[in-house]
Amino acid sequence: MANKKVTYNEAISEIEEIIEKIENEELNVDELAEKVKRVSALLKICREKLQSTNEQVEQILKEMED
Repeated sequence: MANKKVTYNEAISEIEEIIEKIENEELNVDELAEKVKRVSALLKICREKLQSTNEQVEQILKEMED
């Protein structure tokens, strides 16, 4: 999935799946470390997408005012 662009919804779904596995203690220590890294990367993607969307909406609203 590294080369494929992940959508916001895909990222959230994957985060939820990982959290569920952590809560249900389905991961061993090695898997846990890798999954925590993955969640961190997914959260970064989500944050960037939200920031970009916010900037686009603000720009649209600004253009509507002009």
